[in-house]
Amino acid sequence: MWSAKEAGFCRVKYWEIIANNLSKPGWSLGYVSAIDSQGRTIWIADAHRDDGKRYVVHAEEKLTAFLELEAAISNALEQE
Repeated sequence: MWSAKEAGFCRVKYWEIIANNLSKPGWSLGYVSAIDSQGRTIWIADAHRDDGKRYVVHAEEKLTAFLELEAAISNALEQE
């Protein structure tokens, strides 16, 4: 028997891949979970750079928040 850990495999979550890809071109990222007024968990993700650009999104799941953040940044950069 072998395990992924012993074989050198590392489980990476999709939101971590997105965060890594965004940090390469200079984005600083942060995220937090919070409880809304109806008791639901929401995820807030934010990205900013030294040039003053900043994006903040919220969603019901962490992955969805990072997907929306990635899309917002991509759309803004395409329009430049």
